[in-house]
Amino acid sequence: MATAPHDVKTLGAYFTPEVVADALVRWAVRDPGDLLLDPSSGDGRFVARHPNSVGIERDPASVAQASVRAPNATLVNSDFFTWASDDRRQFDCAAGNPPFIRYQRFSGPIRQAALDYCRRLGVVFSGLSSSWAPFIVAAASKLRPGGRIAFVVPAEIGHAPYATPLVDYLLANFGSVHVVAIKEKIFPRLSEDCWLLFADNAGCQADGVRLSKLERFDSSGIPPAVSELIPIEEWRVRWGGRLRPFLLPARIRSLYQRMTTDAGAVRLGRIARIGIGYVSGANHFFHLRPSDAERFRIPDEFLVPSIRNGRYVTGTEINDADVERWAAKDEPVLLLRIPPRAQVPAAVQAYLDTEERHRARASYKCRNRKPWYTVPDVRRPAFVVTYMSGRAPTLVMNRSRCTCTNTLLAIDLRPGLFDGSGDFCGQRLPAAWSSSVGRLSCELEGHPLGGGMLKLEPGEARNVLLAPDAVIHQPEAALLDEGIEVMRQWRHVA
Repeated sequence: MATAPHDVKTLGAYFTPEVVADALVRWAVRDPGDLLLDPSSGDGRFVARHPNSVGIERDPASVAQASVRAPNATLVNSDFFTWASDDRRQFDCAAGNPPFIRYQRFSGPIRQAALDYCRRLGVVFSGLSSSWAPFIVAAASKLRPGGRIAFVVPAEIGHAPYATPLVDYLLANFGSVHVVAIKEKIFPRLSEDCWLLFADNAGCQADGVRLSKLERFDSSGIPPAVSELIPIEEWRVRWGGRLRPFLLPARIRSLYQRMTTDAGAVRLGRIARIGIGYVSGANHFFHLRPSDAERFRIPDEFLVPSIRNGRYVTGTEINDADVERWAAKDEPVLLLRIPPRAQVPAAVQAYLDTEERHRARASYKCRNRKPWYTVPDVRRPAFVVTYMSGRAPTLVMNRSRCTCTNTLLAIDLRPGLFDGSGDFCGQRLPAAWSSSVGRLSCELEGHPLGGGMLKLEPGEARNVLLAPDAVIHQPEAALLDEGIEVMRQWRHVA
């Protein structure tokens, strides 16, 4: 019985290609008597490769499939963390493909059981942790000394903050930790990239993370013999607990690190306040077309032109002509902005009393704020930056002083940090953002989202390094541009 399509995403059940499962089990199992654990055994393709296996799976339909595929394996229909708390056996090895369930769906008692189990091991995951990381920690904890693990993992292991406690745990409990980054997708139907994780000699400590970079999966060399050893301090301190920057050649990483100490370079967070735009709670209600505003006779002081999303960010600035063009197309770009203690005029009250009001007021954001019709955090930033981008995040000057939604980053320069010309706002920031250093820094500080997209969270944007091209020699600029292209290739930009 196949897993229903809508259950695949809910359960994180993207079953592993046979050739990948075969390579991982072949590495993990070194003796016919080895006892193998798969903490999320799915349809049984890992445990089918070794008769002395135990597979834990919470989906009954998948357990039924596995019992046919792996008749010699011991299959347990249970939540893994509940089982792990009760079962006292130790295993020689563990292999599998833990569920890639995002934190939004990884919730309730199962999530709490997972976090509690890891906390007892000294591993504390943030509230944004996806499910795969606790699965690997718990599976590793079931090994006897000298044991090993081999897992398919999302490429988030290279950049997500919540992956750092996992890697720290592995470094402290295994003699060797080896991550294999694979550029070509292992799962063609999954937008997210997947890498491989190997850890050997449980009960020892590693002196760093080994990283191998492959264009595509090749079962004949897994894990690859060629790797780079990344010292723990370099990974943790210099690169913030991220492996993704090591996709770059060493010479480009060294140049970038040298740029961080250049007198002309600065992190964006030092010179600017960075946040996201407002969340209306009911876009259909709070964003009016000019024709609607005219029909209801909404006073101008209750309307703010808004940059709704990245589609409106097309040039180097947004000015009054752009706003006039949006109005001419009668686009819904006027935010209804009612201050909390404002006297609501009759015309605005008439709009608040329309039938659409009921649907808007029932939304989560609206029903949890007072008054429900006041949209908070409405800023008119000096600059906006695209939050999710294709080729590169775009920074534009907001000359019209529009507000913006949370699909954009809102940036205001800090006062008193500029030279006597006062020209950073007008010229230097856009030029530095589009420089070789700025563009590479966006790639390194942001993270891939799948489908070729780059996401730049506010905290990541604060770390973007800015240095005008004028302070960079041509050979250095060429190296930085090479680095930009390398990172774009890894996130599959066309």
